[in-house]
Amino acid sequence: MSFEKPIHILVAEDDEDDKLLILKAFERVLPKEKVTCVEDGEALIKYLKRVAPYEDLEKYPKPDIILLDLNMPRKDGREALAEIKGCDELKSIPVIIFTTSSSDDDIRVTYKMGSSSFITKPGSFEELVKITEEIENYWSKIVLLPA
Repeated sequence: MSFEKPIHILVAEDDEDDKLLILKAFERVLPKEKVTCVEDGEALIKYLKRVAPYEDLEKYPKPDIILLDLNMPRKDGREALAEIKGCDELKSIPVIIFTTSSSDDDIRVTYKMGSSSFITKPGSFEELVKITEEIENYWSKIVLLPA
């Protein structure tokens, strides 16, 4: 039995080059799914809480999954993760840490804070495509997400 459903992924990423590569990789893997990007943790929280300019639910749908970079300006990924997991309305959204870090401390701390996964950004575009394929397979075909 297949539970496959389209998923909406919200990416919080401040690096423009990384953002473009992530979008291109998801376009290859998830052509019919929606991927939205925000530039930092502050914009992520505004998006999730429907603060301007993110009030329009049709234009900015609630994400099924958040892909979160740790090292961002204004509000970093750790601060954003703490705020998401501390909010009853948001804490059920799975958060995948997607960062250049492979620090044991970052891994341990973010799991303790409630992240669902920790992925170190790959070194090549082809590896990034493989990771997006795995994300799509796991989160849209294997697990059931809250409605």
